[in-house]
Amino acid sequence: MSTKVFYSHGKLLLTGEYVVLDGAKAVAMPTNKGQYLAVKTISEQKLVWKSFNENNNIWFEDEFILENLNNLETNNGVSKKLLEILLAAKKLNPLFLLDGQGFYVTTKLTFNRGYGLGTSSTLISNIAKWANVDPYHLLWNSFKGSGYDLACAIHNTSLFYQIKNKIPLVELFNFNPNYSSYLYFIYLNKKQDSKEGISLYKQLPESSKQKAIIEVNKISQAITTCKNLTEFNELLTLHEKIISDLIKIAPVQKKLFSNYNKGVVKSLGAWGGDFVMVTVEEKSNIDYFKKLGYTDIFNFKEMLL
Repeated sequence: MSTKVFYSHGKLLLTGEYVVLDGAKAVAMPTNKGQYLAVKTISEQKLVWKSFNENNNIWFEDEFILENLNNLETNNGVSKKLLEILLAAKKLNPLFLLDGQGFYVTTKLTFNRGYGLGTSSTLISNIAKWANVDPYHLLWNSFKGSGYDLACAIHNTSLFYQIKNKIPLVELFNFNPNYSSYLYFIYLNKKQDSKEGISLYKQLPESSKQKAIIEVNKISQAITTCKNLTEFNELLTLHEKIISDLIKIAPVQKKLFSNYNKGVVKSLGAWGGDFVMVTVEEKSNIDYFKKLGYTDIFNFKEMLL
C-alpha cells in the first residue's frame, strides 16, 4: 500500500498580536519544529487515526467509518474537531477520501504539545496538502484566526503577514540579525488559550484598534531592518506598550520579570502564556530565568529556521 508524508512548520508571532486580526502587518517566524502527517492506504473502508507526541507516545487515537463520516457523532473533543476539519476539507474537495479504500493516518509532533507552537495549524496545513485544498479556506471553515500560523506552516523563512479584503498577503524576508545570539525564547510553563483574549479584543472600539495598527505596522517594518540590539529593544518595548494600552493588560515583563534589567521580555502571540522572546546583554543573563523555574529555553538557532 502506498504512503504519503506531509510536513508543516510551527510558528511564533513576533509583532502584531491581536491586531493582525484586523489587518495589521505582523512579523511571523516559522520554527524548526513542526508536525508530520503520514497517510497509508488500507483495504478496509475506514479511517484509522493515531497521533504521536515528540516522545513517540500516542496522545490521541480513533477510528471512523468513511461512509458514515458526515453523520458520525462523538463526545471526544479531539475527535469532534478532527471530523470538522476533515469534513471541511471534503466540502472544499468532494473527491477527498473517496478513493474506494481506507486510510491509516499517523501524525507526529516534533515539539511539546504544551508549547503552543501550532499543533492545530500544522495539522490543518498537512490535511490541506493531503486533500489538495487551500489551507486558509480550510482554516476559516473549521477554526478561527488570522492565518499567520498557516503562513509559517508552509514557508521556510520569516515573513510579513497581513489580511487585506479577507485575502492573506505574505511577504518573505530573511530575519537573521547580527545580534541573534542575544535572543532567546522561553516557555512560560503555561499553554495559552487565545480564545478569551481574542474575544475581549474584538469588543474594543474600532478607532483604538486602527490607531494601534498604524503604530504596529511601523514597528514591524523597522524591526526587520534595525542594525543593533539597542534599537531592537526600543522597538520591542514600544510594541509591548502599544498592545498593553490597547488590551488593558500589563506587559509580561512587568507582571513576571520586573527585576530583569538586562534586556526586554516580549510576549509572542496571545498574552498570558506560551513563549516569550528575551534579549540579553550577555549569555549568562539567561540564568535569571532559570532560577525562577523557567527551564525550557531555546536560543535563536535552536528555535527558528
